[in-house]
Formats: sequence, C-alpha cells, structure tokens
Amino acid sequence: MTRAALFDVDGTLVDTNYLHATAWWEAFRQAGHTVAMSAVHRAIGLGSADLIEHLLGADRDRDQDAGISAAHSTLYATYFERLPVLDGAARLLRTLAARGWTVVLATSATGPELQALRKALDADDAITDTASADDVSEGKPAPAPIRHAMELAGATCEETVYVGDSVWDMKAATSASVTPVAVLSGGIPREGLVTAGAVEVYQDAADLLAHLDTGVFSRIGATG
Repeated sequence: MTRAALFDVDGTLVDTNYLHATAWWEAFRQAGHTVAMSAVHRAIGLGSADLIEHLLGADRDRDQDAGISAAHSTLYATYFERLPVLDGAARLLRTLAARGWTVVLATSATGPELQALRKALDADDAITDTASADDVSEGKPAPAPIRHAMELAGATCEETVYVGDSVWDMKAATSASVTPVAVLSGGIPREGLVTAGAVEVYQDAADLLAHLDTGVFSRIGATG
C-alpha cells in the first residue's frame, strides 16, 4: 500500500498568504483596479489566471492580465529571501516520510517562486515530488492538481490525504475524492473550510503534527 500525503504550500507550510495578498493588491492598483484586500485574501490559492478572473470578472479587459500577473510576480519576488516557514512544517513532512508516507507538494507556485518556497522550507529530504501549476491544464479548485500529485505518488484516492489552507484546496481534494484536511494558518475561517469539505481542521502544521496519532493519518496508516 502506498500512502500519499499531499500538501499545499502557501499558507499551509510557509506563511505567505498575506504577502501574496499585498502583492496582488498592489498589482491590481497599478493596473487601475481597486480590489478589497479581504477579497484578494480569500482568492489566494487560485492560479494566477483564475485569481484575476475571480476578482475582476469575465468581462474585464483581458489585455491587462499578463501585466497584472507579472507585476504580482515581481512584487512577491522581493520576499524570496525571507519567506517565513510555519512552525512544525518541516518536522511534519519528515515525520510522515519516516512513517512511510510518500510526501508530494501540490501547489499553484511555479518556477523561481516554487524554488524559493522549497528553499525556505528546507525539507527536500522528505519530499518525493512536486505537482505545480505548470503540470496541469486546470488549477484548483479543479481536481487536476490533486490527481496529478496522486499519480506522482502512485497512490489511490483511498490512500491519499491532502492538506491545505484554502476553500479552493478543500474543493479540489473533495472533487478528487481524497481526504481533505485543513489548517487555519492561511487565515480562512474554520466554517468555510468545513463547508468546502474539510474532514479535520487544525490550527497549523504543528497542531497537525501533534495529532498524527489520533487523526485521519493514523486511521489510513492503520489500514496499511
């Protein structure tokens, strides 16, 4: 039996959601759009194209999309050397790997951004593979990123747990028929995560680590 532990990164393992929100807010402002910071925050977790559509609508001037996305990337890149890892994140990945779980990152981050996140996390010894937005045609909340990560791990739906911090994470995991587990470290309220499908909710990676022997990871592990 191959047990797969799939993880979102932003807001789940690395404390970057509010950095992203600030960068997106400024990118929209530079393009002449006033978008509430709270709305930007709730959209974090979507891929760039989907986030822009979600916030500006389908009738927007699409010629601006590339510039907005590029501005966000440039602004966010100023944080690359100081991305804050969430407490317990690396230990959680290493503990699961030591217990026989195949750890795969499933994230909307790509290229230099993904490299910066992995460098900050400093847990490559526990990570088997990464499924990024470049690998699929549809991002979260579509199930494609989760299914691709499962393929990389060689696991079935019944053998897979996906951990994320956003409503989009929970919807993607539910659509992919894997077990969705949420953390509150991304700033999304518990109720929204549960409504989107989370079967367990923890404060952060450290809290999940402390409950590995009593939660869904122990139940799936017991069937192996």
